[in-house]
Amino acid sequence: MDFVDTHCHLNDEKFSADLIETFERAKSAGVNRIINFGDTLKSSAAVVELAEKFSGMFAGVGIHPEEISDFDKNSAEKIIALAKNKKVVAIGEIGLDYYWEKDSEKRLQQQKIFIEQLEIARTVNLPVCIHEREAHGDALKILKAEAKNLRGVMHCYSGSLEMAKELWKMGWLIGVDGPLTFKNSAKLPEIVKAAPQDMILIETDSPYLAPVPNRGKRNEPAFVVDVAKKIAEIRNETLENVAQYTTKNAENLYNIKVE
Repeated sequence: MDFVDTHCHLNDEKFSADLIETFERAKSAGVNRIINFGDTLKSSAAVVELAEKFSGMFAGVGIHPEEISDFDKNSAEKIIALAKNKKVVAIGEIGLDYYWEKDSEKRLQQQKIFIEQLEIARTVNLPVCIHEREAHGDALKILKAEAKNLRGVMHCYSGSLEMAKELWKMGWLIGVDGPLTFKNSAKLPEIVKAAPQDMILIETDSPYLAPVPNRGKRNEPAFVVDVAKKIAEIRNETLENVAQYTTKNAENLYNIKVE
């Protein structure tokens, strides 16, 4: 079986001691392609450099909403320059995060930079990976107004079924991670069960959110198979079927090929 971990952060210091071994474990588990995302200008440059070193690794570049102090008048040009690398397959992760940010003016600044980075994606003709936390209404509003002719994924989806249906109508996918396997995962199983096959991606968000049976440990790309197993259980499908269509979805969205 061939799996794709469509979202991780292998440049995190938690992988500094065993990055090569982590990559080898992923390959052994059937995870043959990995998309590694930046969240600042510095980490975006780092994920591009890392992707160049590993066959089957790709990169996403952009500035996370919690890191917008890193965004200045030259940031767009720097992201566009990074995006010219052939291993860069997405702009992200970008978006909105209201969980930590309560100040209304700073939330407006997040929205402004989100829109600017959507425009970068349009400029470089790449799909978008969105981080959205407790900002469902504003995120959907911005996508409807500002993301015409763009495609992408709502990474680590945490919204409602109603919002998911709106995204699917627009051609946007949802990313499914370790929380699907948690006992307290209330609404996500229902959403996963309802999702069209061509609207789901599997992710780890490594080193965060390790799925059962490794919950509480450092997450890594090999564990994306556990997410796929849970999807298969919920949807009454075979693991082979889930692997097939989630990999096809990743290939179609990100234009990634086996190297």
